[in-house]
Amino acid sequence: MAPTLDQLHNPLILLNTVVVVLLMSIFLISSSSSSSASSSLFFNFYATSCPGAEFMVKNTVRSASNTDPTLPGKLLRLLFHDCMVEGCDGSVLLDGNKTEKSDPANASLGGFSVVETAKDMLEFFCPGTVSCADIIALAARDAVEISGGPNVEVPTGRRDGKVSLASNVRSNIVDTSFTMDQMLELFSSKGLSLDDLVALSGAHTIGSAHCSAFSDRFQEDSNGKLTPIDKSLDKVFASELMKRCPTSASSSVTVKNDPETSFLFDNQYYRNLIAHKGLFQSDSVLLSDGRTEKIVEEFANNQDRFFQKWEDSFLKLTSVGVKTGDEGEIRRSCTVIN
Repeated sequence: MAPTLDQLHNPLILLNTVVVVLLMSIFLISSSSSSSASSSLFFNFYATSCPGAEFMVKNTVRSASNTDPTLPGKLLRLLFHDCMVEGCDGSVLLDGNKTEKSDPANASLGGFSVVETAKDMLEFFCPGTVSCADIIALAARDAVEISGGPNVEVPTGRRDGKVSLASNVRSNIVDTSFTMDQMLELFSSKGLSLDDLVALSGAHTIGSAHCSAFSDRFQEDSNGKLTPIDKSLDKVFASELMKRCPTSASSSVTVKNDPETSFLFDNQYYRNLIAHKGLFQSDSVLLSDGRTEKIVEEFANNQDRFFQKWEDSFLKLTSVGVKTGDEGEIRRSCTVIN
């Protein structure tokens, strides 16, 4: 794991981090005049206030991922669940009985401890400066790169929101049983397009899901035997899923989103769709719907094209509903409002 606050008192770790921060300061201040990515977020936002911020987040993500290779998928999912509800404002991190975090869809997300570790380190070097919302966005960006995906330059300057309600979660995140029209309606409400929907669905090239997330794809007869509802689902793949997730399976059992290259961010997800091995109904519909079929085929045949579109769509996702300027706050702890 990345150094904690206690570990930072170790002279060698402290010296190493200070040196890196100073070097980053020299480099970033010289490039602090970079143009803005939008009207509210800027590249190198922390160039003078906390020049080592992005390095510290990336180092935390890399160290944690070396210990637990499932973390990149969790961090990427954490970003989606934050940005789709109340915008990218860190509201998913707030503790409480009725906050977003308390909803079952978020309670099992994972990745929270990585964000908290990065925040502790940033508060040590740059107190009250870097928002939890920015940490989530940067951590997800780094998770993709660490997994073999593209390195996306992400603008920063997000502030943390003060509103977090569990009642807002389900109506703002994609359910795995959604139809194409339902997904398009939700994405459109966030300023995301059809192309963004297909590209961002590629996040399922890493990560895993609980059996309950795709149980709607099977039906149980009177003898407890499962059979696929969607007959287009590859028979061998369906059989493997039923063996992995029988009706008696524990709620803790998970299945890899991409059974071929589970921990590699690549275009295998789209190849799986063409082979009728999409894990969720919301995955398979991308191939069966005429509006998205050609895009799936393009990404399956051209990873560079997928990566290029991923960068564009990822930047749009991380800009959804951001709070900047005098909005929100910079939390001292990501789990509670100041």
